[in-house]
Amino acid sequence: MKIRPVILCGGAGTRLWPLSREQHPKQMLALDGKRSLLQSTALRLDSGTLPAGWKLAPPLVVGREDSRFVTAEQLRQAGVAADCIVLEPVGRNTAPALTVAALVALQEEGVDPVLVAMPADHMMLRPERFRAAVLKAVPLAMQDVVVTFGIVPASPEAGYGYIHRGEPLMTATPAAAIAGFVEKPDAATARRFVESGEYYWNSGIFVVRASVWIAQVARLRADILAACRVAVADSTRDRDFVRLGQSFAECPADSIDYAVMEKLPAGGGATGIVLPLDAGWSDIGAWGALWQVGGKDGDGNVLAGDVIALATHNTLVRAESRLVACVGLEDAIVVETPDAVLVAHRGSLDRMRELVARLKREARPECDAHRKVFRPWGCFDSIDAGQRFQVKRIVVKPGASLSLQMHHHRAEHWIVVAGTARVTRGSEEFLLSENESTYIPLGTPHRLENPGRVPLEIIEVQSGAYLGEDDIVRFQDNYGREVGNAKVVPLAAAQASTAQAS
Repeated sequence: MKIRPVILCGGAGTRLWPLSREQHPKQMLALDGKRSLLQSTALRLDSGTLPAGWKLAPPLVVGREDSRFVTAEQLRQAGVAADCIVLEPVGRNTAPALTVAALVALQEEGVDPVLVAMPADHMMLRPERFRAAVLKAVPLAMQDVVVTFGIVPASPEAGYGYIHRGEPLMTATPAAAIAGFVEKPDAATARRFVESGEYYWNSGIFVVRASVWIAQVARLRADILAACRVAVADSTRDRDFVRLGQSFAECPADSIDYAVMEKLPAGGGATGIVLPLDAGWSDIGAWGALWQVGGKDGDGNVLAGDVIALATHNTLVRAESRLVACVGLEDAIVVETPDAVLVAHRGSLDRMRELVARLKREARPECDAHRKVFRPWGCFDSIDAGQRFQVKRIVVKPGASLSLQMHHHRAEHWIVVAGTARVTRGSEEFLLSENESTYIPLGTPHRLENPGRVPLEIIEVQSGAYLGEDDIVRFQDNYGREVGNAKVVPLAAAQASTAQAS
């Protein structure tokens, strides 16, 4: 029996701004200071706990095109051999995401695996209990049912959806039929749900055979299945990435619950069942949730980073890059990053979406990316910027290289501070060691490579009339990247174009 984890990695998590950004969403954050939510999800299942005859396959990840490299890098750092990262050209919610995962799994493996579909942005404080629950769910899934986990509620939360537990099934597990799903209730209704003992929080985690999921989608949402089949048929392989066809944009957007689970028959012969799960689960949907699950000091504060808190109570303070000092705060959220600071009352966190929407309307860069930006070859940190200049700290991984490229509007100075750089500048190629530097004139094709075994660190000083990241003409690239809608262009053609323009 083969078990294939499916990690649904397409969310944005805007309510965790300023730590979560469009290009570095919630699942990429190490909220516990150790592993990111994505890494913890990928490591949640352990082949060492499986019975004989069960095989745990590498995870199949369904994620976003614009965060593909940081997704792959985080999995690599966690030691997870994710050999299939499916890239959606646009997000279409969880039902299409799981459908393309099932189609790809059936196509690539030639067997019918049991899929364990997990959102990438959830926290599980006791993963061993989750693994034990999966061991109960898999035999049920082999009987052609769709299994979901209902979180045993710790409190009456109005911010979660609920599952109404139906009649218990005649099995050796506490499985039950699903009597119904309830959207996020008001506080009084949530309290009544919890007091009744008949309701669980909706986890959004599912265990189902790939063929069974396809059959249910065909029966209940044939339009989604048809669109996903076309997108998978038109997909292309690029190393570990599977790029869905652009036709995926035409797929109807819907969640797993709305598209399938709520329409499954109830009763003793149910094709949708729920298993209780008590594993310290949270979807960390907002900063208030992180305060609730965090380790609190004697004043009820959750503090992370270089923080001093005086006369402060029931407050979350997170410092990412400098000292944050708080005096006299009550029920507050303070989150500091190198380029933005959030200060909010815990009772006003429902307005975070409004805040992020305003940042988008005003085209604020703090909405899209952090000051530190990850690339497939490493990362860069924009240290300073002003009129006609910008300073970056660039780190290139051992053996990696930037694209062979040219800029129309800026020149660059490179200073090596650690490691060894191989530099291509026009027709020249040479090495630079620590404390050595070079100059890249405007319009000159160039490339930076790290031929060594340790990270290469350089300081780059850019100068020119325009310093945007889209001022790049790529001639050669190892990562299949594009700039806007322009593909990598042949070097000879670009040189001819540059000569004519000059």
